[in-house]
Amino acid sequence: MAGRCLLVTGPPGVGKTTLIMRVLDMLSPSFKIQGFYTQEMREGNERVGFQVVTLNGRKGLLASSTVSSPESMRWPIVGKYKVDIASFDSIALPQLQVKEGTHLFIIDEIGKMEMFSQSFFPAVLKVLESNIPLLASIPSPNFGQDLPAVARLKNQPGVTVITLTASNRDSMKQHIFDVLSGWLPKH
Repeated sequence: MAGRCLLVTGPPGVGKTTLIMRVLDMLSPSFKIQGFYTQEMREGNERVGFQVVTLNGRKGLLASSTVSSPESMRWPIVGKYKVDIASFDSIALPQLQVKEGTHLFIIDEIGKMEMFSQSFFPAVLKVLESNIPLLASIPSPNFGQDLPAVARLKNQPGVTVITLTASNRDSMKQHIFDVLSGWLPKH
């Protein structure tokens, strides 16, 4: 059965990353889980960027509003953030290698910043084709339009999209855990 994939979407700040991390905490530590999540970087009350964090603890810059170097002048820009593609690729791409014995992939997020990497979306598609379950977050459509790669992903066989809201996020945690539990080997 190809494409056992749950995509979590919702407005910024609704709790997509938090939900994914809570589901991850509910899963048995005996499962081999690969992937990464994004984490805000803050200075005081201001968000100044994002870092990518692997499930085994490696960290690297994804995007920053404060980095100013000659090389960062060539980085793509999303809003006020400069996206460090080389850093993202070096941390995230090894986590998307399909390996024997992997039970689950976590990708938070498949979004605009990540799509600047030429290698990222092909790696996501390989994960989907591997028949290893995937739990990922995607951005909400902007003005009713998905990013082209996100629209393509949503139309793959076996993909279920879950829209997270402030009122359903607690019940969705158990629902997502239950779905993943049905996909994962019995321990």
